[in-house]
Amino acid sequence: MRTKQFKSESKKLLDMMINSIYTHKEIFLREIISNASDALDKLYFRSLTDPSVGLNADDFVIRIELDKDNGIIRVTDNGCGMTEEELDSNLGTIAKSGSLAFKNENEKTEDVDIIGQFGVGFYSAFMVSDKVTVETKAFGSDQAFRWESTGASGYTIEPCEKESFGTTVTMHLKDDTEDERYSEFLDQYKISQLVKKYSDYIRHPIQMEFTTSKPVEGKDGEYEDVTELRTLNSRIPLWKKNRSEIKPEEYNSFYKEKYYDFEDPAKVIHTSVEGQATYHALMFVPKHAPFDYYTKDYEKGLQLYSKGVLIMEKCGDLLPDYFSFVKGLVDSEDLSLNISREMLQHDRQLKLIAKTIEKKIRTELDKMLKNEREAYEEFFKTFGIQLKFGVYSDYGAHKDDLKDLLMFISSNEKKYVTLKEYVDRMKEGQDTVYYACGETVEKIEMLPQCDAVKDKGYEVLYLTEYVDEFALKMMGEYEGKKFMNICDEELDLGTEDEKKALESENEQSKEMFEEMKNAIGDSISSVRFTGKLKNHPVCLTSEGGISLEMEKTLNSMPGAKDNQVKAQLVLEINAEHPIAEKLKTLYNEDKEALGKYAKLLYGEACLIGGRRIDDPVEHSKLICELMTK
Repeated sequence: MRTKQFKSESKKLLDMMINSIYTHKEIFLREIISNASDALDKLYFRSLTDPSVGLNADDFVIRIELDKDNGIIRVTDNGCGMTEEELDSNLGTIAKSGSLAFKNENEKTEDVDIIGQFGVGFYSAFMVSDKVTVETKAFGSDQAFRWESTGASGYTIEPCEKESFGTTVTMHLKDDTEDERYSEFLDQYKISQLVKKYSDYIRHPIQMEFTTSKPVEGKDGEYEDVTELRTLNSRIPLWKKNRSEIKPEEYNSFYKEKYYDFEDPAKVIHTSVEGQATYHALMFVPKHAPFDYYTKDYEKGLQLYSKGVLIMEKCGDLLPDYFSFVKGLVDSEDLSLNISREMLQHDRQLKLIAKTIEKKIRTELDKMLKNEREAYEEFFKTFGIQLKFGVYSDYGAHKDDLKDLLMFISSNEKKYVTLKEYVDRMKEGQDTVYYACGETVEKIEMLPQCDAVKDKGYEVLYLTEYVDEFALKMMGEYEGKKFMNICDEELDLGTEDEKKALESENEQSKEMFEEMKNAIGDSISSVRFTGKLKNHPVCLTSEGGISLEMEKTLNSMPGAKDNQVKAQLVLEINAEHPIAEKLKTLYNEDKEALGKYAKLLYGEACLIGGRRIDDPVEHSKLICELMTK
């Protein structure tokens, strides 16, 4: 037996690797299995050109054994094994990677697919073990060797007996503490879960004996333990199969099982890309939002695999926020991983992948809109608000990418329309896309301005979600057509003659309007006659960039209580309504009554526009007073 110290690293370095590099202790099993898979791949690669190996692809296997009585986990492979020199070199020098050296030697050969690169994954075993033993026999060698270590104190190497070539890693688990339960890794279901999570797509079978209790045939109430050998991993990733060979039921089953959904996905996106960024991706658009989707607790991201091994459970950088509803995974062989293989060393590849994924999702949603209209409308009801946020966020940087995916309820038939559909059927000479905001379609249709716009033959988009108007404001226009809120003061549907007549009427009533504004107070900026109301006597419009709905939205946001936003409101009175003549009479005969009427009309306009009345008690008194005269 030879006792050695680690060649170039101190106890401090090994302690750092064991306690700091990896974020989760359970990762040790992924690393040990990946090393075993590397050893199998190396011997398999040799078998392609060396008939003496005498093994085919189905003969290579990884075995996991659990010894609960002694607190031991064993991982065995029938791969290439190691000589004494290789054992000393690979496990005696921290960060020495035999896998990387082998890969570099054979980098021009397409059949080489080695998972390990850094040579530190093996030491993750010390996160859960107080002693690790490696027994190995190189293929073609007559002598086996045992490497053993309890950590930074060093290691021993000595000859040992081993019947067949390959490697067995024996990990003696640490005792449980108040904070850590190492014994959970001796549970067969826990191990099965970890294999499924991290190593499900290792191409070689990962097997373990399962012991279950089953009823004894013919003996009621009696049970016996039955042991069976199970393969824990799926081996062949669905996303690496040819799309033409996969049935819809396979996609649906994969999605529901992996992402814990009870419904089939609304859309499957399966793509493979080669070039600057080479990867396979399998993504799904759900039919419904997760229960926490619109909360701060929701975490977006796709699973990130490297050569079939799970690296990150949710890689948020792969999805923009406006596509955060997409579930799925990406598997790439081009990722530069850091030393723990849990994060990326460089993000250039990831940015390239994210860019092409974003474009692919957008393209598939556009196809869905054109070819599966009903399904897209259902999707949009659930996730459309996220697309609108995408238009509004980042100062409109993504508006051109997303604008054709947006839909709004139209005044025509109360159905969803796209902006392109609206513009394509606009009246000749129309240069404006008209919209109205409100809590519901029914409330929007009660707006006095709505009847006037529709009577002119114009279609109106009904905006019922708080982000809608912000999105349109950010876009500014669509195909050269500007957006206009029908409650905006700039809305003017009259002829030139009508506009001139109205302008003259407002000028003549200027002093009356000033009297009315003073009675109402600072709640409004001005009063005037309008010609855009059909049968309604009064309405509120807004001046400037803040509309009524935007005011309500901004003031309802967290932290807005002490910094309230205020829209510049105008009280508009129908110049053709009998109330107009009544106001003129009161101005000449009873200015006190004019003030009361002004307050009453303002209150009515607030109610019609869905705005809270400043003083409901005063409003009620005014109604009763005028009713009793």
